[in-house]
Amino acid sequence: MWLTGRLVPDHKTIADFRKDNGPAIRKVCAQFVALCRRIGLLTKPSVAIDGSKFKAVNNRDKNFTRAKMERRLAQIEESVARYLSQLDTADLQEPSETLAVRTAHLKDKLVKLASEVERLKVIEKEMLASPDQQISLTDPDSRSMATSGRGSGVVGYNVQVAVDTEHHLIITHEVTTTGSDRSQLANMAKQAKAVLGADHLDAVADRGYFNSPEILACEQADIIVTLPKPMTSGAKADGRFGKQDFVYLASEDVYRCPAGERLSYRFTREEAGKTVHRYWTTACPRCPLKAQCTPGMQRRITRWEHEDLLEAVQQRLDANPQAMRVRRETAEHPFGTLKMRMGATHFLMKRLPKVASEMALHVLAYNLTRVMNIFGVKPLLVAIRA
Repeated sequence: MWLTGRLVPDHKTIADFRKDNGPAIRKVCAQFVALCRRIGLLTKPSVAIDGSKFKAVNNRDKNFTRAKMERRLAQIEESVARYLSQLDTADLQEPSETLAVRTAHLKDKLVKLASEVERLKVIEKEMLASPDQQISLTDPDSRSMATSGRGSGVVGYNVQVAVDTEHHLIITHEVTTTGSDRSQLANMAKQAKAVLGADHLDAVADRGYFNSPEILACEQADIIVTLPKPMTSGAKADGRFGKQDFVYLASEDVYRCPAGERLSYRFTREEAGKTVHRYWTTACPRCPLKAQCTPGMQRRITRWEHEDLLEAVQQRLDANPQAMRVRRETAEHPFGTLKMRMGATHFLMKRLPKVASEMALHVLAYNLTRVMNIFGVKPLLVAIRA
């Protein structure tokens, strides 16, 4: 700084550089990961996949969903009713200067609320016309997303990462406007496999990624995934036997129930785009455990045509219970570091392409820091020049 006479770029120069060079920044981020692979830091074909919500430049009050709009209009309606009631009360009182000021104030509030209703009706029309019936006024690409806290949420983006389990380097990342992780597993795993240039890949993720077609897509791409299955069984919630209490006997193509009876194959059909087989037995009405099993006439079990893949995922998790700890220690470490560096506001830019460039810059800085800590500054400089 002394040699340059304290000549430093101001905030506008930095902001313009970031805004004008998005594609180049994203390429540099990808090239640095390729450099890490060349210097031998990415030799293990194993990743942890995770997603986290990052705040956009969009206040929650400037994001509208159908439910939020209904609540806001209901609040205004209640306020209008309250002010009208106060005006009716004022009409019954003796006229005075104080009362006149108060009445004028109430009427002014009613005019403002009427104007607000008109504004909200215009926004509601645009909101209902959007594909997901949601609209953000400051950053149109940002979306309201639920977070882990009960009743909490954030208006922002869902950032997906695939992190190397050995050195915690971010191998690949993607900024999405979808709040759920359910459809992201195969996409992120395939990207990581391509970046690593591996013949096969081991990927671990949390239960938010559990999706049958996604697991099938990973299997077809030679990607072995390990993740827990969410407990969504209504039977288990009611204290009855769940599907996991029924044992599938592949050699006979039957299910054995907790009472020892065999549920035979009955028919095959399409459900939600998947081919499933149905199994049941006629022994249910006279079974002593029926009350613990089903409130209906018979307990029916549905089996997806690729259910063996889901069973293999569960077997891998049972054989390696530490996999979820590895996932947590691997994938949550980068997110914690990135959010600390980004500050409370997270993203500073608007619209998905610019936000993606900003994220690439942060990922590049994170990976640079990790490699400097692992490899050393001088060896890294030599590798970059080579």
